[in-house]
Amino acid sequence: MLETMDLVSSLPEEVLCRILSFLTTKEADLTSVLSKRWRNLFVSCPNLDIDDSEFLHPQEEGKQERNGVLQSFMDFVDRALALQGDSPIKRFSLKCRTGIDQVRVNLWIRNVLKRGVSDLELVLDFPRYGSDGNEDEDYELPWEMFESKTLVNLKLRSEFGVDWWRDHGTFLPMLRSLSIKDLILLPDDLGVFVSALPVIEELYLAPMTWYWDETVSSKSLRKLTVHANCFAEFEDPKSISFDTPSLVYLDYSDYVAADYPIVNLTNLVEARLEVLVTEDQIQLIRAAPDSDEYDVVVIQRFRNVTKLMSGLRNVQRLSLTADTLEVLSLSCDSMPVFNNLKFLNIKSHKERGWQAVPVLLRNCPHLETIVFEGLIHYVTEDCGDACGCISREDKGRSLVSCPVKKIEIRGFEITVPEMKTIRHLLESLPCLKEMKIYAEEDNDPTNLEVLREYELIEMAMKYYGQLFKCDASFIRPGSL
Repeated sequence: MLETMDLVSSLPEEVLCRILSFLTTKEADLTSVLSKRWRNLFVSCPNLDIDDSEFLHPQEEGKQERNGVLQSFMDFVDRALALQGDSPIKRFSLKCRTGIDQVRVNLWIRNVLKRGVSDLELVLDFPRYGSDGNEDEDYELPWEMFESKTLVNLKLRSEFGVDWWRDHGTFLPMLRSLSIKDLILLPDDLGVFVSALPVIEELYLAPMTWYWDETVSSKSLRKLTVHANCFAEFEDPKSISFDTPSLVYLDYSDYVAADYPIVNLTNLVEARLEVLVTEDQIQLIRAAPDSDEYDVVVIQRFRNVTKLMSGLRNVQRLSLTADTLEVLSLSCDSMPVFNNLKFLNIKSHKERGWQAVPVLLRNCPHLETIVFEGLIHYVTEDCGDACGCISREDKGRSLVSCPVKKIEIRGFEITVPEMKTIRHLLESLPCLKEMKIYAEEDNDPTNLEVLREYELIEMAMKYYGQLFKCDASFIRPGSL
């Protein structure tokens, strides 16, 4: 053991610092007792990863209420920062999930900002209520963070909310990646917010609420993730525009906006789209031909989603949820052609229709791969062209010209409608070379009845593979 330790200690200082950078700060601090050299190494480590759970161990009942433990954690952070003095720091990660003194937290953040930190991660879940039961004001981050000239990557997360945005004076000229998770309060004016980040390339906002007409405008932005608050009071967002010509990745989840006046996504490569709807809106969509005057206005708002879809027409990879497919059923006549699309992911739900699927498949002339997350869907007269639900004269018409070569089916539930759709796809797709079917993970693999069904499916896939000259296979849970 001593020989191994000597070998490690003989490594160059930059190598040892690199090794310490993979440890938590508490673990790295423990090495400082080995020798004077190791203490100096800890001091010069450019990364600090501090997590209060390493001290408080919530699984041990009552321990996190002890003032002595909380004090021990805060003293440890003070000591770690004091040992490093004014030495430069690259990364600082701080996770405080308990009632740590907020004033000291801001002192720690100011310390690393002053030392030029470029990568900052803050998980600050300070309770909204104090020990006296009265509501506390939201914790505010130090103003220095809003004017940092060195921050490149910033991650913020707070279960209870953090008032971090300031309308005036905020400017982060070097920030390239910003991730905001959970209930951290965001600005009312998203345009002003993004303009304070002139070189931003990656932006993650989840959950996000759009209060007004909003525009995401950035020439530098390349990756954007926006997930809306899924609460009833936020079901009617205003108009939303995307003026992001450099964007290559978009993950967008929100209720249908009033309009999408600007959708500048010319270089988009991959998009994940989830248009959220309520059950009442679903019924309204399905009754569209008989809608009254008020409903017609609402239906037109749903049809505006095709403006967003038109902005996605250059993508190579596209993922659509079951709700999105239902909304798109209102705009099949204006569906854009996706000339570059090679990969399509479709998520199904038993209460949502497939009416838009036939049109999608006809409008993807270079499609190579389809992934179905489930095949069970709400059966309508218009979905029969692309699935095996019902018989009709033009059944399969949308598939005859579809060039797809590979299909994956996930969450297979072993039902008759699914088997009909599988055979229909094999019969109708002229270029299909491979089909992989993955069983539902929740199935009990030890149940004799389930095992027998698996054997029958495997036999059916072997037969279909020979009949349709396709590599058709069934994958049991846990077999990968």
